Amino acid sequence: MSGELPMWRPQALRQVTPSFEAPPGFHPIKVVGMHGLTGIKAELIEPISMKSPEDWREIVNGLQSWGEVPSPESVTRLTTENSERGIVAVIEAEEDWIAEFLPWGSDGLLKVRSKNAPDGSDVPLGGYSWDDRDVIILRRSISKDENSEDALVKALQENDLESCQGILGDMGKCLGTFHSSMRKLRELPPDQKRWNSRNEKIEGLLRAQFIWRAPYTKEQPCTVSLLDVRISDFSGDTLRIGSPRLSDALIPHESEKPAMRDLASLVHDLSRIHHRVSTNLQLKELRMALIGGWRETAPDEWTSENAFYSHRGGIAIWEYEQCLMDVLEASSNQSGAPQPAIDTLQYVKMYQKKMFNNRTFAALSFMAFFFGASTLINQFPPSLTEMIPPLAFFAAGYFCLKTYRAMSPSPESPFTDV
Repeated sequence: MSGELPMWRPQALRQVTPSFEAPPGFHPIKVVGMHGLTGIKAELIEPISMKSPEDWREIVNGLQSWGEVPSPESVTRLTTENSERGIVAVIEAEEDWIAEFLPWGSDGLLKVRSKNAPDGSDVPLGGYSWDDRDVIILRRSISKDENSEDALVKALQENDLESCQGILGDMGKCLGTFHSSMRKLRELPPDQKRWNSRNEKIEGLLRAQFIWRAPYTKEQPCTVSLLDVRISDFSGDTLRIGSPRLSDALIPHESEKPAMRDLASLVHDLSRIHHRVSTNLQLKELRMALIGGWRETAPDEWTSENAFYSHRGGIAIWEYEQCLMDVLEASSNQSGAPQPAIDTLQYVKMYQKKMFNNRTFAALSFMAFFFGASTLINQFPPSLTEMIPPLAFFAAGYFCLKTYRAMSPSPESPFTDV
C-alpha cells in the first residue's frame, strides 16, 4: 500500500477526512499518526491530475500568480516526476520552465527570499499561491554544472582535504552573503520561548528520553532564514532557494529563525554526507572550513564568539534540532533509523553533562565576585591593606569565568568528540 502513495506523502501516517479546503484542481489531504506515532499530523494538497497542458491551465486558473510565470495558453507540453518534496514538472512554453509543487506550502517568505537574495542566486522567478499559501514556484529551465555535493563527494572519496576545504569554504561564504542581504530586511530579537517550544513538541512526539533547552544570545536574532539548507543547493558560488522539508508540515514554524540555524542545517548535511561516503578525512576539519567560510561574509555580530557560545546554545542546539527533525521524518515514513542523527543524539546526554559540570567554574566565579564585593562593602572605605582580599577574590572570579568560557565546546567539534 505504501508503495502506491506519492513519495512526498508520509508513508506511515493514515489518511483521514480533511477539515480544510484546497484550491480548485487539488485534493485536500490530512494524514495523522496512529499508535506509536500519535500526535504527528500534516495537511497536504496534491493536484488531481497533472498530465497535460489542459491540466496545468485548469490548476493555475484558480490561483494567484506572482513574479514571472509562463502564460497558461503558451504551454504546449509538460512532463512530471516525483521528488521527496512534491511534483516537479518541466513545462514547455515560449521558454522552458521548472515548476515545483509545494504539498505543504511554506512559511510565507519564499517571495521575500527570492526578491532579495544576492545577485547570481538560483531563485524562483515567480509562482502561484492560494489564500496566502504558496502552492507552486517556478524557475527557468537551464543547464546546470555539477552541484557542490557531487564535487564534495568526489573529493572525499579521493581524501583530498584541500579540495574539500575549498568547496566547503565557498559554500560557507555564499551562505554568509545571503544572510548579510537578509539582515538589511529584518533583524528582530531572539524568540527564545517559541524556539524552545518547538523542540519540546518534537521531543514529546518522539517520546525522547532527554530534553534540551537553551537561553540563546542576543547575537542570534530572528531574520529571513532559509529554514533548510543542503550541500546540493550550492553550485560554485550559487545558492539555490527551493521548497521546504517535510518536518515543516509535521511541526509548522511559528516564528522566524536566526541565521545560525541555516548554518547548522548545512553543517548537519555535511555530517550526512561524511557518514555516507567512505573517506579518511576527519569531520572536524571539514566543519572548520565550512564554518570559517560563513564567518567571513555573514554579519560580524552573528558570527561572534558570543553567537557561537555553546553554553548558551551556540550552533549545537540547532544541530540537535536538525537531528530531531530527521528522526521525526523517518518516523512518519517508517524508513528506519536516520544516520548520523541517531548516533549524534546518543551523545547529547554526555554533551549536556559536560556543560553541566563546567558550571562548577561559573559558580566559583560568582562566589568569588560576591565575596570580593561583600568584603569591599563591609570595609568601605578600605585602606590599602584592606584592598588586598577583595582584589584577590575579583582576580579569582575573573580566572574562573575565563576558564568556564574556555571550556565551552568549540563549534567545529561534532558531538561525538565530547
